[in-house]
Amino acid sequence: MNLRKRHKSASAEIHTSAMNDIMFFLLLFFLIASTVTNPNVVKLVLPKSSSGQSISKKTINVSITKDLKYTVDKKEVPVDQLMNQLSTYKSLASELTIVLSVDKTVAIQDVVQVLDIAQKLNIKLVLATEPK
Repeated sequence: MNLRKRHKSASAEIHTSAMNDIMFFLLLFFLIASTVTNPNVVKLVLPKSSSGQSISKKTINVSITKDLKYTVDKKEVPVDQLMNQLSTYKSLASELTIVLSVDKTVAIQDVVQVLDIAQKLNIKLVLATEPK
């Protein structure tokens, strides 16, 4: 049995000042990297198609998200203002094509609504799909 008092040994310390610097630089790197990516992209899951064509004329990108938010050239537009917005684009260009990107979970009635607006304004409309 050892009843002697033990001498208190040196305590172990961890210096975390270098860790703070590393975390700051990582945070700064990710903030800069996130601004380089395109923040205006509307994330949609497009339906797939085996026959796809590219369009070279003046186009307007209209998209409908799964929570029914309509965007025209990356600007959110209310549904009731969609016809006015598209008619201003129609007055700027004679040959105009709408590229309609719709999330595959959106009801067909919402797509038909945009088709009707394009028909009234006499604008060509194509539906964007992903290749299979």
